[in-house]
Amino acid sequence: MHGGTKRSQWGEVSEAIFLTQGFVYDSAEQAEQRFIKPGPDEYIYARYGNPTVAMFEERIAMLEGAEDAFATASGMAAVNGALMSMLKAGDHLVSARALFGSCLYIVEDILPRFGVEVTLVDGSDLDQWRAAVRPDTKAVFFESMSNPTLELVDIEAVSAIAHAQGALVVVDNVFSTPVFSDALGQGADVIIYSSTKHIDGQGRTLGGVILGTRDHIRKVVEPYMKHTGGSMSPFTAWVQLKGLETLDLRVRAQADSAQAIAETLEGHAKLKQVIYPGLPSHKQAALAARQTGSGGTMLAIELAGGKAAAFAFLNALEVIVISNNLGDAKSIVTHPATTTHQRLSAEQREILGITDGLVRLSVGIEDTDDLIEDILTALDAA
Repeated sequence: MHGGTKRSQWGEVSEAIFLTQGFVYDSAEQAEQRFIKPGPDEYIYARYGNPTVAMFEERIAMLEGAEDAFATASGMAAVNGALMSMLKAGDHLVSARALFGSCLYIVEDILPRFGVEVTLVDGSDLDQWRAAVRPDTKAVFFESMSNPTLELVDIEAVSAIAHAQGALVVVDNVFSTPVFSDALGQGADVIIYSSTKHIDGQGRTLGGVILGTRDHIRKVVEPYMKHTGGSMSPFTAWVQLKGLETLDLRVRAQADSAQAIAETLEGHAKLKQVIYPGLPSHKQAALAARQTGSGGTMLAIELAGGKAAAFAFLNALEVIVISNNLGDAKSIVTHPATTTHQRLSAEQREILGITDGLVRLSVGIEDTDDLIEDILTALDAA
């Protein structure tokens, strides 16, 4: 609530928005010194840093238990920045195969284009991690809970495998959220969030953040990000500071509703399966309980009737909206095979478990009974 706050001479309660691209120097000598090495609370240019953005970075770092953070223009700017800033031609990256479509594009298409060798593995299979990580592996990358099939990666175990070979562990932690995850405590070195989700959580702004040690953030991430232009805007930082104030309240309420919805839907005649880490039927329920202590805010359902049934279900919903975002205060439903993961081949989607009947549900903060009634009525229509 209070971390990182910097008040002006006016003593404002709500954080100020310093909506400026540049900063004025008292003298030529001061400008010269600032370009050599800025002091605390000294700024040069908004692409390099800004007081409102710095407040957001400090507060999210405190919440995550990280030494430092760099805020970015979007979640994908954070993914790209975290990986590109540490990798170079000739390096080896091991990545889980189950990734959001744009993340998969970076590891499969962009990184190899610049000479980075990438090995993809089944993130839930520790033997595959052991076989893939080599002495020349620079980093491993995975989503702690995958999008959209909610497959977990054992952060502690994979971190031990990677660190034994000197590799850094980079975790996209969006589904786990800063509320339920302690990825740094479990061995991760670098944490990535799309702060568009949960942190803003109210459908307003795009943003992202990279967290880690102060040396890594300021000596590896910051030089890459400030010169390539992926920094967060002051207005976005202000909006997301407001989001952080209610993050814990929203996410816990969303997770409670998701648990109730999953329990209600399990065994429904129209569904092949309900995928939710908080259900005993989830193959990694024990890992979810140990790693996050919650099933989270997301669930997936697979309709028995394939794409036609999935589309009929989506079109019959009255409270839940169709969109491709997640982690919002409004409940959102998505058909991954035709939207977020449509660029993947049918074979790739099959490997990841993204069937034509699969629907991803991001649970919001509406009344739980209203959401359940909406879903059950829409299933009748399917």
